[in-house]
Amino acid sequence: MKNEINILCVGDVVGSIGCEFLRSKLPMLKRIKGIDAVIVNGENSADGNGITPVSAKHILDSGADIITGGNHSFRRSEMHPVFDESENIIRPANYPEGTYGKGYTIVDLGFTRVGIINILGVVYTEPLDCPFKTADTIVEKLRSEGINIIFIDIHAEATAEKKALGYHLDGQVSAVFGTHTHTQTADEQILPSGTGFITDLGMVGPTNSVLGVKSELAIKKMKDKLPVRFAIADGNCHLDGCIFTIDVKSGKCISTERIHVE
Repeated sequence: MKNEINILCVGDVVGSIGCEFLRSKLPMLKRIKGIDAVIVNGENSADGNGITPVSAKHILDSGADIITGGNHSFRRSEMHPVFDESENIIRPANYPEGTYGKGYTIVDLGFTRVGIINILGVVYTEPLDCPFKTADTIVEKLRSEGINIIFIDIHAEATAEKKALGYHLDGQVSAVFGTHTHTQTADEQILPSGTGFITDLGMVGPTNSVLGVKSELAIKKMKDKLPVRFAIADGNCHLDGCIFTIDVKSGKCISTERIHVE
């Protein structure tokens, strides 16, 4: 049995161009870094926002084990039944009871199991259930089932909310990583009680863009204050993420490595 595992967490995949770039880089990255499992945020993987069955399949076929979501998870109605059917695609757990899909899942690696929880922040986003209480409930359930390796994707706007959740769960989960802003932060660290943390993983998508959107359209929206139909930029892409190395026995994070691939 392995004493350590490497979990790669990848930032928001933006559109079909991001999906294609993920496919071109992920298999090599997994081999070079000895990755045991991959978690990818896919809530923006469809052109025009949201996630579709096609973009979800593309991400999984490219080497991801789990797809997490966010505030755009339910934008495309054709995806709704997929959330109910899939064990590999989750959405934020703090949506109301009865919402399509589920907010956490378990990956069986054979020698150990890994729990993955998806949470949506509520500061500047959606008025959902409390992220802290929702996370507490699921973490307690997973730990009661003997799962001590637990990852949380907090898809949130406010950096303070992400950091607060990290400290709140320090020592109870293996890693907390943020998504949503599409801008990678340089604060990967191990919190005092052994939880790996990064405020935001970043994104997979076009480098010369405003968060993946054509820059001229984003500028027009901000400058003129009128509605603009966004379109995803083209050109060279990059992949952002973070590798968390976890001690299998304790579930503690023992190292972090921020990833940026062009």
